[in-house]
Amino acid sequence: MKVIDHLAKSKTTLFSIEILPPLKGQSIQSIFNSIDPLMEFKPQFIDVTYHREEYIYKKREGGFLEKISIRKRPGTVGICAAIVNKYKVDAVPHLICGGFSKEETENALIELNFLGIDNVLILRGDAIKTENNFIPHSNGHHYALDLVKQTVNLNKGVYLDEDLQDNENTNFCIGVAGYPEKHFEAPNLQTDLKYLQLKIEAGADYVVTQMFYDNNKYYNFVNHCKESGIQVPIIPGIKVLTSKKQITNLPKVFHIDLPQELIEEVVKCKTDADVKNVGIEWAIQQSKDLIKFGVPCLHYYTMGNPDIIKRVASQVF
Repeated sequence: MKVIDHLAKSKTTLFSIEILPPLKGQSIQSIFNSIDPLMEFKPQFIDVTYHREEYIYKKREGGFLEKISIRKRPGTVGICAAIVNKYKVDAVPHLICGGFSKEETENALIELNFLGIDNVLILRGDAIKTENNFIPHSNGHHYALDLVKQTVNLNKGVYLDEDLQDNENTNFCIGVAGYPEKHFEAPNLQTDLKYLQLKIEAGADYVVTQMFYDNNKYYNFVNHCKESGIQVPIIPGIKVLTSKKQITNLPKVFHIDLPQELIEEVVKCKTDADVKNVGIEWAIQQSKDLIKFGVPCLHYYTMGNPDIIKRVASQVF
């Protein structure tokens, strides 16, 4: 079932999670271990992140260095198929621009279609660690908007090969990202909303937000979206604070603000275990307030820590 159909069908706030593929060489059992403790809360869909390539340098004969591309977390398509097969829950693979050609993207979408997976979350993706700015594949997409358009074209039976005939239409429900505190590359929120609106007009069906810790950021974002003509469901993304260093790292990496009240509580903590308790309680109160606001779904970034999300969900759902 499509995500938008789940949202339309439900009369209460849904529960969903996002998981990371295991590192190359590890078993898929780590995925099942991340999902099993949370199945009691009946997630209607589970997101699986996609990770672009990274580069390492290996020393060769003569002292030369060889630049080698590796993918540390492969297997998103296979993991989605395994989730659907094992749990009978809809899987939402992430598709990213970075590191993929248009043809590779089309082939991935074809495979997902063959597997009966009809949801995708489309993102541009981040720059790799060795690059200051995002650099697309030489035959890939620069922006998530372009990837949305390619997916919509497949839904219309339009493939990259113009000579193909009698093409099958795919039927993907398309999610895109939203940034309550704006994307860090956007000059202002108004410009960021304009880009989001273009993705919706191109055919995106719903929005999932980046993490935030001040619900007013989300509420203001929703109001700004409505004023801009964006009427699709906007799902809030929640990440539980788990360590003291995150009050420095999260703003730096994700360009978000943390409420002063939360910072003061974390600073009082003597250990990361104490921080985790503060973060869980904060996420519980965030979640309850968002449900009162009437959000269609609460989307939790598990980061391989299902027990933390379980402690939150047990107090909310």
